[in-house]
Amino acid sequence: MYKVMALDIGTKRIGVALSDYLLMFASGHSCISRTPEVDALKEIVKIANENNVKKIVVGVPLNMDGTQGSQAQDCKDFASKISGFEIIYEDERLTSDAAEENLRQKKIDFRKNKGLVDIESACIILEQYLSRK
Repeated sequence: MYKVMALDIGTKRIGVALSDYLLMFASGHSCISRTPEVDALKEIVKIANENNVKKIVVGVPLNMDGTQGSQAQDCKDFASKISGFEIIYEDERLTSDAAEENLRQKKIDFRKNKGLVDIESACIILEQYLSRK
């Protein structure tokens, strides 16, 4: 049995979420700084190894017309540096808006802690992936 990890890769922070072993639920794990990049990559691998992760779902922010822009390419470039895991790309259009709405409904003030939005976005990315499996 294994878990699946999801990453919401931004320019400053990376939101991390993990599935359960039954691959039914997504839970927020942490938010890590993207810089320095080598440390971010080490932290992702450490979390994955500690949690028996075999697959990593990476959110790719496609343009509204479905094309890939510079931010999507940046996410793929970063993810290509993660070795030892199956990398799966997931369309993450509008997940940040959905994450902010989820946090508002839970009455969580995220304005001073944007990392909460990144973690919630990673959960949404993982939930999208798990719902298709």
